[in-house]
Amino acid sequence: AYERTCRYFCRKTNSVVVCVGYRLAPEHPFPAQFEDCLTAAIHFLRTAQDHGVDPSRIVICGDSSGGTLTAAVAQALVNRRDLPKLRAQILIYPFLQCVDLNLPSYQQNERDPILPKERILVLGLKYVNKDLCLEELFKGCHVSEDRRLKYQKWVSPDYIPQEFKTRGYKPSPIYPPLKQTCERAEFLLDPVFSPLLAEDSVIARLPETFILTCEFDVLRDDGLLYKKRLEDHSIKVTWCHLQEGFHGTV
Repeated sequence: AYERTCRYFCRKTNSVVVCVGYRLAPEHPFPAQFEDCLTAAIHFLRTAQDHGVDPSRIVICGDSSGGTLTAAVAQALVNRRDLPKLRAQILIYPFLQCVDLNLPSYQQNERDPILPKERILVLGLKYVNKDLCLEELFKGCHVSEDRRLKYQKWVSPDYIPQEFKTRGYKPSPIYPPLKQTCERAEFLLDPVFSPLLAEDSVIARLPETFILTCEFDVLRDDGLLYKKRLEDHSIKVTWCHLQEGFHGTV
């Protein structure tokens, strides 16, 4: 599915493109995909010159769940002193958080193809090979009170610019956390699964970033929130928003 896209990137940017054939869920559940991408990135950073590549100019890129993996790999590499630093990361309509599934973009685009709101969680739970109640997750019952307090400074509709709420947004009721659900869904808040939840000390060391968002995409606000976090730490961000775009448009 991605060979023609990768060849296009290679041709148009005059770059060496490495496409990672990571293991797939549900046969290989999370975090096998992240581990494969990280292993490939480390290997290429170490051997770039063997492929005629300048190690100081390596960029990692991904779209949708590949954007999640890209963000997670970039975060995993920030403290590696034995490797060249990444030049940049490219995040194309990435999934970045599983704290608030009622952000404006989730409400506005909940039934839009090709990624309606419910499908996000159905696919996500197959990815981790877990069985959880979708309704409880949509209500936020999987986030404990202490985590809500911590994450509200990073994940909140208050940080979405007003221009993105004009198509309709209604603040969601706050439901009490359910202890058993919080315990069973702990992995959803792991920064490898939800890179937007990484600590400030990690975010502050990330490379220059390109983020693409689409107006008709439930994940639009994930990208907007990550853009804000990066810019709050003085990371240079190039942002492209496709006003007529939808998830999978690339």
